[in-house]
Amino acid sequence: MDQLKQKKVCVVGVGRWGKNHCKTLNAMGCLAGVVETDEANLQFVKDNFPGIKYFSNIKAAVKEGFDGFTVATPAETHFAITEYLLENKNHVLVEKPIALTVEEAKKLNSLAEKNNVNLMVGHVLLFHPAVRKIKELIENGKIGKLEYLYSNRLNLGTVRTEENILWSFAPHDISIFQFFIGDLPEEIVSRGGTFLQPNIQDTTMTVLKYPNNIVAHIFVSWLHPFKEQRLVVIGSKGMLSFEDSSKDKQLLYYEKGIDWVQGEPVKRDGPTEVIPYDSVMPLTEEIKYFVEHLDGKPVEIANGQNGVDVLEVLETATNDLKNEKDGSAGVQVEPAKKDYFVHQTAVVDDNVEIGDGTKVWYFSHVQSGSKLGKKCILGQNVNVANNVTIGNYVKIQNNVSVYEGVELEDYVFCGPSMVFTNILDPRSKYPQVGAKYYVKTLVKEGASLGANSTIVCGHTIGKHAFIAAGAVVAADVPDYALMMGVPAKRKGWMCECGEILPKFDKEVSCPRCGLKYKIKDKVLINTK
Repeated sequence: MDQLKQKKVCVVGVGRWGKNHCKTLNAMGCLAGVVETDEANLQFVKDNFPGIKYFSNIKAAVKEGFDGFTVATPAETHFAITEYLLENKNHVLVEKPIALTVEEAKKLNSLAEKNNVNLMVGHVLLFHPAVRKIKELIENGKIGKLEYLYSNRLNLGTVRTEENILWSFAPHDISIFQFFIGDLPEEIVSRGGTFLQPNIQDTTMTVLKYPNNIVAHIFVSWLHPFKEQRLVVIGSKGMLSFEDSSKDKQLLYYEKGIDWVQGEPVKRDGPTEVIPYDSVMPLTEEIKYFVEHLDGKPVEIANGQNGVDVLEVLETATNDLKNEKDGSAGVQVEPAKKDYFVHQTAVVDDNVEIGDGTKVWYFSHVQSGSKLGKKCILGQNVNVANNVTIGNYVKIQNNVSVYEGVELEDYVFCGPSMVFTNILDPRSKYPQVGAKYYVKTLVKEGASLGANSTIVCGHTIGKHAFIAAGAVVAADVPDYALMMGVPAKRKGWMCECGEILPKFDKEVSCPRCGLKYKIKDKVLINTK
């Protein structure tokens, strides 16, 4: 927290939500200025936050040299204020919506990238601890393959005159769905009812169809007899439910679903589990995240592109609402461009994440639930089993199977026909099926596994270790170790660059790249 206090942030707009920005930043020791023209709001700031600087216009505030700005003004002013701040190379957190049109949002996002500054959007529920926990459970395979989501955001009021219920309530749910799924919808159907004001929908139901046969719906209304903010996530193995409007705010896991037994659907009705999650304020976590990135480190959550994506969905749904009288079946959305390569003979199942620049070659198979990082290469006849996690820049040569329970960190190299296992006592007559039987194996960053080597499950291969061709590893391998033989034994030490280090007592330098190492507690440590 002391490091955060060194950052100075200015709040633009001290209305209802801007006051919350001020309170949160002040508690962090980061509130340094405000921009406000309303005398009552300005008096609130003077009474509660003495010692900070006050400005009547944004141009004067920019000259002060703050580390960053948050913008909590009316939505119609977001574009102009944020554009000016970005043009002057300031980091900005702007409340949702980022702008009123996709074109404006794209311009702001491009401007932030051009000036190498961070642009965040106030999709505060992405920082809700329950939402973050649901994301974690989905990624860990708790509910199996993600299939269906729905969100109800219902209340009596507050009615807006400048925007319909879709624009007022639904951005939160759209951003959450994007957070969980990681794809834009391929089709959007939106229907609504207009009762209080001409051409302003008071209630809408929006159905979104995503890649990999994932379907979602959003029901929003400000004409409802009771308040409900409910999120339900359904997968092939189980279901999650979170009702933020309830008193206890429990996150529940239901071991329920439908299984096919001998060709017949059979209901699975298991126990209900209360999932614990951290008790933190979403706005505090959001602003803390923004402040932590004022050093220029790129933001990944609720960034400018996320703001653009949400607006694109909103605009498409709005267009469908306008065309409702035409009997349209919904708006088809141009599918997002894939930035990776999969050969036509390879098979990639549904519910797979593949990073930019990754290549999957001839006759390979990537199974459901697995995650491949960016710029990986999978050679011919590679099998990646269910729920496997593979880092960035990993190279897997021909005829390798990475079984469930195996994890490969960044820059791992798997030589041709090397072997992983995931069960210690396999029997064909007594099959052990399911993740609970699998024994985990971790291969750490930069390790190389030679051709035809075998890694017996249940062990960790250390960073930049080198397993020689044909070796059989049956124990943990320390960082930088050169392992040879059956069973594999350490025969020396390897540099990060791949050079065998000369014999030494305590310290050594790599003759190829110059990296320095020393022995500490029988472990090799890189001292640079």
